[in-house]
Amino acid sequence: MALDHAILVSLLEKPGSGYELARRFERSIGYFWTASHQQIYRVLKRMEGDGWIDVRDVPQQGRPDKKEYSVAAAGRDALSAWLGEPIEPESVRHDLAVKIRGAAFDDPAALIGEVQRHRQAHTDRLAHYLAGEARDFPGHATAGPLDAERELQHVVLRGGIAYERMMIAWLEDVLATLGRFQAGH
Repeated sequence: MALDHAILVSLLEKPGSGYELARRFERSIGYFWTASHQQIYRVLKRMEGDGWIDVRDVPQQGRPDKKEYSVAAAGRDALSAWLGEPIEPESVRHDLAVKIRGAAFDDPAALIGEVQRHRQAHTDRLAHYLAGEARDFPGHATAGPLDAERELQHVVLRGGIAYERMMIAWLEDVLATLGRFQAGH
């Protein structure tokens, strides 16, 4: 996926400024597609030149006008074409897994702190996802059907929740395994 497509999706959900887009990438989209502020602004400029997005100046009191971006017809067409293209399943590149395998040739127990740090990061992200689900989809189990946009946002969030739970369970397994190599065991 190109950053272009992630930006198109975000702008279709809600038009906004480059700054607002960058904040969305930090808060939600960034959990499955990351981009720096510079990358976002560079791609916005190119997309504007390609006619994929429209830009309007929005006056602000006491501050310079801001540019608000929205998706143009050509951008919708580009997204539609991309949605119709097949993509390959993602290959996993997991540095921690390589370190765990490599630990067999060093001191396996020395990785415990690093694995604990990863487990904490995944625990924190899971808590963030669950809080977002409670905030954005209250009563989701008992509520009626959502519109397509909200339902698809929720299914992606549920995938993130499932992934974080799986990672935490795996890291617990790794910690138990590494623990067997600590001195005195």
